[in-house]
Amino acid sequence: MTTATRGAVGSAHTRVEGRDKVTGAARYAGEIPFAELAHGWLVLSTVARGRVRAIDTEAVLGMPGVLTVLHHPNAPRVDTGYIGIMGVPPDPTVGLFQHDRVLHTGWPVALVVAETSEQAREAAEALVVHYDQEPHDVAFSAGRDAEAYPLDGHLPAVVEKGDLEAQLEASAVVVDREYTTPEEHHNPMEPHAATALWEGGRLDVVDSNQGTGWVAGELASLFSLDPASVRVRSEHVGGGFGSKGVRAHQVAAVMAATVLQRPVRVVMTRRQMFSLAGYRSPTAQRVRLGADPDGRLRALEHRSLNQTSTVHEFIEPSAGASRSMYAADAHHTVSRLVRLDVPTPTWMRAPGEAPGSFALESALDELAEKCGIDPIELRLRNEPEVGPVSGLPFGSRNLIACFREGARRFGWAERDPRPGVRREGRWLLGTGTAAASFPAQVMPSTAAVTAEADGTFTVRINAADIGTGARTALTLVAADALEVPTDRVLVRIGDSDLGAAMIAGGSMGTRSWGWAVTAAAEELRRSLAPGADIPPEGVTVRSNTAEAIGALAQKERHSFGAQFAEVAVDPATGEVRVRRMLGIFAAGRIVNPLTARNQLVGGMIWGLSMALHEEAVRDRATGGVYGADLAGYHVAAHADVPHIEADWVDDPDPDDPVGIKGIGEVGIVGAAAAVANAVWHATGVRHRDLPIRPDRVLLAGGDA
Repeated sequence: MTTATRGAVGSAHTRVEGRDKVTGAARYAGEIPFAELAHGWLVLSTVARGRVRAIDTEAVLGMPGVLTVLHHPNAPRVDTGYIGIMGVPPDPTVGLFQHDRVLHTGWPVALVVAETSEQAREAAEALVVHYDQEPHDVAFSAGRDAEAYPLDGHLPAVVEKGDLEAQLEASAVVVDREYTTPEEHHNPMEPHAATALWEGGRLDVVDSNQGTGWVAGELASLFSLDPASVRVRSEHVGGGFGSKGVRAHQVAAVMAATVLQRPVRVVMTRRQMFSLAGYRSPTAQRVRLGADPDGRLRALEHRSLNQTSTVHEFIEPSAGASRSMYAADAHHTVSRLVRLDVPTPTWMRAPGEAPGSFALESALDELAEKCGIDPIELRLRNEPEVGPVSGLPFGSRNLIACFREGARRFGWAERDPRPGVRREGRWLLGTGTAAASFPAQVMPSTAAVTAEADGTFTVRINAADIGTGARTALTLVAADALEVPTDRVLVRIGDSDLGAAMIAGGSMGTRSWGWAVTAAAEELRRSLAPGADIPPEGVTVRSNTAEAIGALAQKERHSFGAQFAEVAVDPATGEVRVRRMLGIFAAGRIVNPLTARNQLVGGMIWGLSMALHEEAVRDRATGGVYGADLAGYHVAAHADVPHIEADWVDDPDPDDPVGIKGIGEVGIVGAAAAVANAVWHATGVRHRDLPIRPDRVLLAGGDA
C-alpha cells in the first residue's frame, strides 16, 4: 500500500552518488590522499583497572619510520570540563593521555606515529607498557538492583501515572516477567577514520562521522580553540548507527598533527572498535501487566537496568519504549543504570526502543496467551486515543492500519493459535507479531539554496549521509520545492563550514534537513522573477527553521509499524530459521520509496540478528570481549534472511508542515519480539533472554 504522490518526492530514485560509490570515485575518510601524511596507531590497555607505571618508548622510537610516541607525560593537554552538544560532559575517554589511570580494558594509553601505517602498527605492537593492576568488576546482571539508580538521558528516567499496585491488585490477569538482552555492537563496515592537519592557522579534520558540526564543536572545546578555526569534513560515510560521534581516534589525530605539524591519520581497527566506538549496553528488564479478562490493560510497569562505565553515565532508556504504546489506568516506567569497569555504552540504532520493545512486546504476547486472545486483537483493544502518559494528541497514529494490512498480507487469519502443533518434517513452525514505534522528532537546521547563472540550483546544508540515501532524498525535496527536475539540483553536505544543522541521529535527519531545504527553496522560487537574469555569483536564500519548529503544535509524533515473522525450529538441534518477515509501517511522507524500503528492511534484518545471533560476552578475568571481531561476534548473513518485505500505509499529519517522519530506526523496533513470539508459537516454550541460541532452545525443551 504505497502512497501516490506527484513530483520527485514519492517516486523511486537511485542514489545520486551511487555510480561514484560503486566505481570507487567516492572516497571515504581513510582513503583521501594528503602530502606528507603520517599514520598513528593507538595502543590500548590490556588490564581492566589500574595505573600505567611506565612505558618503554626508547626502543620503539628507534624503529624504522617512527616519528613520535604520545602518552600521558608528553601529550597535549585538553579540557573535558565543558558541556557538549548532547547537554552532558564528554566521555573522559576522549580526553586522551591526560593521566596514568586505566579505567577499562581497551583504554587508550599511547599513540605511535610513523611514516607508514605498517610501521606504526609494528611499533605499537612492540611498545611495552607496565601496569599496576587493581581488582575490577565487569559482571552485569539483574541481581545488581541494589547498586542501580535512575538517570535522565534523552528521555526522563522515571514516569509514573496512576496507582500501579492498586490496579495490579484489581486485575484478573497478571503477567510478571523478566527479560534480558546482551551487549551489542554497531560495527559499521567503514571503520572509524580521521585525518587532521593544520592549514593557515586552521584545524582541518577529514573524518567519518554523523555530524561534522558536532565533531567540530567538540574538538574546539577539547583543544580550547575558536570554533571558527575548526573545519570538519565528512562527505561519504559507510555506516554509523550511533557510533560515529566524537571518539578517541579524532582526538589522537589532532594531537599528533599539532605536535608534528603535518597531516596525521588514525584509523581504528575492527578489534579496537569493540572498546572505543561504544556499544549497546546489556539490559535486564522487568515487565508487569495487569488486565481484565477481556485483555484491557489496567496496569503497565516496565523497569529497565543497564550498565555504564565508572567515569561516564550513559543510560539505555529501554522502559521509555512503553510510554507511547498502550492505554492503561496506571503506567509506571523507570530506566536505571549500574557502574562497572567497562567502556561507556553509547547510542545504537533505536536506543531504548530496540531492547525495550523486545520486553514489552514479548510480555504483551504472554498476556494474550493468558487471556486466550489473538495477539493482534489484544493490541487493538489497548489502542490509546491520546498519549498514554502525556495525554497529548497524536499527530497521526495508524498502528491499527499497519496491523490490519500486515495481517492480510501475512495470512494471519489462517494461523492456528495453539503453540507447537504445526510441523513440516523435522521442523516445528510458528508465526509471531509485534508492534513498532519510534519518535518523529525534529531539530532546527539552516540551509542555503543558490540559483546559479547556468540555470541549476545548489543546495548547501550540513547534513550527513551515513548510508541512508539522505543526499538523494534532499535532492528530491529541493527539486519539488523549486519546481524543477532533479538533474538541475546539486546538494552539498558533510562540511561544518556549511552552517548549523541536525546530526544524522534519532531518525531526525531527513525530517530536520528537509524542512530547512524546503523553506529556503520555496523562498528562493518566490523571489525569482520569471525570465530574470541570474548574476554570475548566483542568487542565494538562507533559512533557519528554529522559529517554525518552536511554533509546531505540541503533539506526540511517532512512526509506527507492525512486524510479522514465521520461523522453523529444529527441536533436535535447537536451530531456529526465520523463513519470512513482513513489516508494514506508518512513517509519514515517504520521500524515496527505493531507499526507504532499504532502510526498513535493513532494520528488520538487524532485529532478526538481535533475536538469534548478536551477543558480546565479556571475559570476567580480563574485562575484554571474547572474539572482538566479525568472526566471533555473530551477525545475520544472507543465508539467514530468505524473504523479507517492508511496505507502508498512508500516514498524513495535517498539522505538520513537513510531513516527513524518520524510518532509519523504526524497522528494528519489535522485530526481535516478533521472532521470539514466533519461536514460542512453534515450540510452546517462551524465550525471554536474547539471543535465542540453539543451546537455549535445547535446554528449554524445544519439542514442547
